Amino acid sequence: MKPLTAGLLACSFAMASPVMAAPVTLGIDVLLEADSEYLGLLEGQRVGLVTNPSGVDGELGPSVDRLAEDERINLVRLYAPEHGIRGDVPAGDHVGDERDEDTGLPVTSLYGKSRRPSAEALADIDVMLLDLQDVGSRTYTYISTMGEVLRACAEYDKPLVVLDRPNPLGGTLFEGPVIEPEWYNFIGWGPVPLSHGMTMGEIARYFKSEMEIDCDLHVVPMRGWQRDTSWEETGLTWTITSPHIPDVLHAQLYITTGMLAATFPALSDGVGSTMPFELVGAEFIDESDLEDALNALKLPGVTFQASTFRPFYGKFAGKGLAGVRLRLTDPESYRPLHTGLSILAVLRRLYPDQLVMGEEAYVARHWGNLRTVELLRSGAAPEVMEASWAQALAEFGERRKASLLY
Repeated sequence: MKPLTAGLLACSFAMASPVMAAPVTLGIDVLLEADSEYLGLLEGQRVGLVTNPSGVDGELGPSVDRLAEDERINLVRLYAPEHGIRGDVPAGDHVGDERDEDTGLPVTSLYGKSRRPSAEALADIDVMLLDLQDVGSRTYTYISTMGEVLRACAEYDKPLVVLDRPNPLGGTLFEGPVIEPEWYNFIGWGPVPLSHGMTMGEIARYFKSEMEIDCDLHVVPMRGWQRDTSWEETGLTWTITSPHIPDVLHAQLYITTGMLAATFPALSDGVGSTMPFELVGAEFIDESDLEDALNALKLPGVTFQASTFRPFYGKFAGKGLAGVRLRLTDPESYRPLHTGLSILAVLRRLYPDQLVMGEEAYVARHWGNLRTVELLRSGAAPEVMEASWAQALAEFGERRKASLLY
């Protein structure tokens, strides 16, 4: 659900001041400590690495470079998910096989003709490492790439080591329908709700258990992270994870506005403007009316500001749009999907004739089942929709407990 834009690195900017030591130590830094107990998983082994620019250490150094330069590790091959190893591939574009100019290592694409490593692609490694930063949503492709790598490592008898990272939405909140097996796809790879409240390592453990994947899986855990640790409390600096997630704010808003735009083609989520996922707008909206109606709801952790904007690219390029900008006041109390459903309810009340849902199968792939699609089509209230998936969500909450590390 991430439209085309300029490459990942083109959107990044240099830090103006040094990065301070963080309370949370990332898995990559735990792995590379002088006395690390986890280096034994790699010593004497030919190592492959799945990463892209979202994989950095606590000082924003790329994990691929840290690992390639470490004399204790024999890094022999790289594997590129969406956006490529160095982040120069636009969202949704296929990534090709290549050779990384900085390290000289061969790169196998995991976002091209095939999204699962083949036997040939794994032939020259003994163990696989994975270091990717998720945004907490099942529609973000990095956990799907991890699932495919998990299956390939199981099939070809290669251990998988996941370097753990924080969930920017925290570790306690999960919302939305649990995707049903008939709708599994690359933005809904396994049985999780729209937000899952797990780290990358925990999701790997959950996929291994729930989908019965017989992989020799290891997780290098973080230090200092707890389930109720917000991103702001980690002390870490967010690095751009994809072209439209340049800051943690955009990760926190991604589900809210992204799901609205994926469901109703007339709505913009701000992608194509300078504020991706911060906006909800359309050609038919009166921004002041929408601002007043949404602020009257007093939703937790967010306020709304009337806004007009004109996207530079994408399907709304050059069109004058009006709506609201979401202003997070308390990320810890903010509920991404509930907020999105509340926005939708107000839009339906103000503009009942202008909201037309997209193609059914496309919408169902995002939401994960047809029952939710039917409720969306009928204009069901947020409380009715949330009640429809409450039982499955509670069951997910129980099942995931065995996979939690913190």
